[in-house]
Amino acid sequence: MKRPRQHGRPAPTGPTQRQLRAGELVRHALMDIFREEEIADPALAGVSVTVTEVRMSPDLRHAMAFVEPLGGEHAGEVVAALNRHAKFVRGRLGKLIDMRFTPDVKFLHDESFDEAARMSRLFDDPRVRRDLTPDEPSDSWKDED
Repeated sequence: MKRPRQHGRPAPTGPTQRQLRAGELVRHALMDIFREEEIADPALAGVSVTVTEVRMSPDLRHAMAFVEPLGGEHAGEVVAALNRHAKFVRGRLGKLIDMRFTPDVKFLHDESFDEAARMSRLFDDPRVRRDLTPDEPSDSWKDED
């Protein structure tokens, strides 16, 4: 049964503290799993994976884990391999976290690293750099004595 809406309070915008705490708990557990477990998949052989963020659904039953392989190479293949082994990861996750339900995990590539590199390239462009640096003061605006 839904709770009646309170008129004096605005609707929440974004994840709750509970979702954020659960996301961090799952993120740390996933990092432990990737560090300690060997997942038998050629796409994951010798690849170090960073879990940058985990977003939890409001009921904490589903998690979206944003990952980035070290160096950013073959990200699509790595994410596909992780999604193929999501049930294995979920089984290990259930042993590491103390939650009522072990969430289903979906892995997604974290695009923020690519976006940061694109922004860095933009700032290094000479035309943009020219707009970011102040012009040399000219003598034409000074009062002549």
